[in-house]
Amino acid sequence: MTQAPNPNQETNILGKFTSVLGLLGAALFFAGWIYRWSYFYFFQLEINTLDLPAQSFIIVPLQIFLGNGWAIFKSTIAFFVTAIAIQVTLWLIKIVTDTVVSANQLLLNRIIWATQHKRSWIAQQLKSLAEFGIGQLRSVEFLRSLINEIVIVSWVLIAIFWLARWQGIADARRDAGENSTLPVIALVTPEEKFAVGRKLDNIFADPDLKGYRIIGDRGLFEDLRGREDNDISNPKQPRVWRLLLERGGWIYLFQALPPNAKPNEIPSILAIQESDKGHIIIRSPEVSKTSSP
Repeated sequence: MTQAPNPNQETNILGKFTSVLGLLGAALFFAGWIYRWSYFYFFQLEINTLDLPAQSFIIVPLQIFLGNGWAIFKSTIAFFVTAIAIQVTLWLIKIVTDTVVSANQLLLNRIIWATQHKRSWIAQQLKSLAEFGIGQLRSVEFLRSLINEIVIVSWVLIAIFWLARWQGIADARRDAGENSTLPVIALVTPEEKFAVGRKLDNIFADPDLKGYRIIGDRGLFEDLRGREDNDISNPKQPRVWRLLLERGGWIYLFQALPPNAKPNEIPSILAIQESDKGHIIIRSPEVSKTSSP
């Protein structure tokens, strides 16, 4: 006759499974947040102002750990390094705590031995303190278990932080250059309240700047004027505009870095507020081969 499963055992297994899922979800959310923070920080954008959906932070980490062969290799190496670091740290903590416990035990035993035949008030208090201390040493195992859990969680968070940060910066550098996975964009919008851009009927004419004001670096604006369209006639210095993000009524564009860009070079971001009169956005995975008039 088969024995019925113990309900308490099933409840315990279910509770542990739920706890693991909760910890896994928190770790994935943390990894996704660090990844996107480092990614958009490369483009000089603050992630808290982008109003990204919370559930997207849980999906993003999949490409951190399993995005490609190199990501899997890095994740594997990080796993082994983290496991070794945890073991070494726990071993050092055990040595330190055992030494401290042994020293305290020896000191308290000597205090008890020295005061057990004395009747003075001070001697009685010292003996009471020593006996209390010996009782408190029993809680060392609990404290050691708590410290062990803190050490494990800390090392795991450190590993996730650096993996997500490295991957976020690497993906941002890739998307900022010629091998970008971001779409090429053509943005057509009414000229009212728009100080930059080429006129469709006359691309050589600059827009009228009457009534506009500026605060800050005028050179940034001057560098942009006349270069708002794509130009791939010079392979060494191509000019390609890509779409970074559409969020919260804003469109974020940037001019991709050339092939010979410096390692520390970062593209300037152009943030355009969506027009209430409507606009047209054309996305493409690559630059059009049609030559400009």
